[in-house]
Amino acid sequence: MPAVAGLLLAAGSGSRLGTPKALLELDGEPLAVRGARTLREGGCDPVVVVLGAADVPVPGALTVHNPDWATGMGSSLRAGLAALPARAEAVVVALADQPLVGPEAVRRLVAARRSGATVAVATYGGRRRNPVLIAREHFAEVAELAVGDVGARPFLRRHAALVTEVPCDDVADPADIDTAEDLARLAGRTAPGA
Repeated sequence: MPAVAGLLLAAGSGSRLGTPKALLELDGEPLAVRGARTLREGGCDPVVVVLGAADVPVPGALTVHNPDWATGMGSSLRAGLAALPARAEAVVVALADQPLVGPEAVRRLVAARRSGATVAVATYGGRRRNPVLIAREHFAEVAELAVGDVGARPFLRRHAALVTEVPCDDVADPADIDTAEDLARLAGRTAPGA
């Protein structure tokens, strides 16, 4: 079985929230811990968490500090890809601020890889969102194109024909947390089908 790692991007400062998102708690659990658990339960091994604006212990995961976190998501994606062990043939990239993406969405992306996909993206209502699976053969180009506050999006646009879409509407919700109101709205909710 190909080894699929998990990569959680959790380095931002949460400027609109006034606190780093990695430290935010939803239902008593820091978002960085929750996201790493989702990747692990979804079948990813190892799990790497990229931190920056704040450090938080993340049990069962390798944490990587991105000293350039303030430049945007691209530097965190590059730092995370560089930290993956050689045995990882692919990676599922997730964002800490999307806590209603559950393990089943990750499992579906891992299954797509095992069926031969080299790039797979979770879709909701037919729209491509996160998480995203990328095979090792694409890591270098993904890293090269990840500049500023964009992650894999430029790569996905350039290679749209490679993308396997994986519907996840019934098992995940891509709602993200950008404000205190978002956090309050998501409290107590779980991923669909969980």
